[in-house]
Amino acid sequence: MALDWVSLMYDVYVLQNVSNHDEFYTGYSSDLKQRVRSHNEGQNASTRGRHWRLVYYEAYLTPQAARDRERILKHDGRVKRFLMDCIKKHLA
Repeated sequence: MALDWVSLMYDVYVLQNVSNHDEFYTGYSSDLKQRVRSHNEGQNASTRGRHWRLVYYEAYLTPQAARDRERILKHDGRVKRFLMDCIKKHLA
């Protein structure tokens, strides 16, 4: 029996506002494609009214691991700054 690895993954992701390249949003999801679509359809109050593109993601095996990493990225300034600097450097 083959394992469907995609369905077993939980993603922490970073979106970039298409019209304001200095605005980013970090979140996590078990269905990354659908989650990005929901952001762009205005189903999230924090991102409503803007168009977003996926610029970074990390995959985790458990939802708890993904939530823990999201929490670190949102609340640890040093870790967040390091990741955002790396992302911005590669987007330039």
